[in-house]
Amino acid sequence: MGDGYIKANDFLGHYLHVPKNDLNVRFGQFEVDLPFTQARTINLTSYSIWDETAYVNPSSTGPLVGTTANPFVLSNPQTGVEVGGYPHRGYTWWSVALLDGSNSVYGTAAPTVAHNSKDVYINIGQRFDLERDPEVRKEIQAPGPTGVHDHTSVRFNGFAYFGDNALNQDGALFPGLPTIHEPFYRAGGAFNYKFRGNFALWGLYEHAHDINKTLNAGSTGFVSTTPVTYSGGFAEAEYWIYPWLMAMMRYDGVNSPTDHANGVSRYDTRNVYSPALQMLVRPNIKLEFQYTVNYQQPIPGASTFYRPNQFLAGVDFLY
Repeated sequence: MGDGYIKANDFLGHYLHVPKNDLNVRFGQFEVDLPFTQARTINLTSYSIWDETAYVNPSSTGPLVGTTANPFVLSNPQTGVEVGGYPHRGYTWWSVALLDGSNSVYGTAAPTVAHNSKDVYINIGQRFDLERDPEVRKEIQAPGPTGVHDHTSVRFNGFAYFGDNALNQDGALFPGLPTIHEPFYRAGGAFNYKFRGNFALWGLYEHAHDINKTLNAGSTGFVSTTPVTYSGGFAEAEYWIYPWLMAMMRYDGVNSPTDHANGVSRYDTRNVYSPALQMLVRPNIKLEFQYTVNYQQPIPGASTFYRPNQFLAGVDFLY
């Protein structure tokens, strides 16, 4: 099970006399409060930056070497406690989570990041109405020819995750040497622009930084070396042609020199383009079509590259 948690809205706020929805708490296993969800996305493929990890090949002879082997994935479910709220009619959104950092993958129970400390995640967002008339901003928009309308607005988010990846705890990786502690962080910003009810444009940028260590000259301990970093994000647009027909276009980009050195891609930057079409054929049945133009990847055992492009189709059925 991906998510399993208890959430109490206004439980703390009631006793502290805080306005409704300003202070809530949830406990259990959940996807952290990302600006754009991966677990409940309407896309047929996941966002590339959410699936990115930091890993240095220990046998690499290139300019970037070290011990960093962090399988942490920001979009995977975490176990912990989160406090947050959405005051001002939901226009402000904030959350702070204290997490175990186990980062279990959906469908598995084994933790992928092992340490005894707690990780911290923070997300803060603010929405701004762009309607010229102040009175219109307070009104509830009525449905129109293309469906339910919403206020023209823009939302900005800032988020950050701070953790510590621990290696060699059992001494198997480097016998006789202590545990390696490699603090890391993921931080970035996002925006979400909505024009009435038939157009939306959103995007996100994230930067990742992992402390990287290597053996000292006498192989008696570890010293810091070039950190492992990557960055990237995505931009996506959707347009409601009719209430039952939506066109989408998405761009994903990840810049990771480490992945390039490890033979994952041809270049440091990986670019993915994904046009899509979604059709609501009945109130509870949606057809989905997506074509993905992928980045160039090396052919095993050869010096040439190819693009594993793909066409995907799916059906969402609600009952």
